[in-house]
Amino acid sequence: MSNPTYTEAQLQALRDALARGERRVTFGDKTVEYRSVEELKAAIAEVEAAMLKDTVATGLYPRPPRQIRILTNKGF
Repeated sequence: MSNPTYTEAQLQALRDALARGERRVTFGDKTVEYRSVEELKAAIAEVEAAMLKDTVATGLYPRPPRQIRILTNKGF
């Protein structure tokens, strides 16, 4: 199993910055300043896509459909 590329906290930090109208995001000891809101939105989309890819690779989502088949026979 591979390590996740991004964390939920990093994604939330990006979303919070977008909601506040800021272009600077600080997570831990690192700070990133985006040039525009569109660039920040693109970063959010990138993180969401990477997180979805990680969950699909681990088999957590989407789950494969389950089928239960019952066959009967009267004995004829």
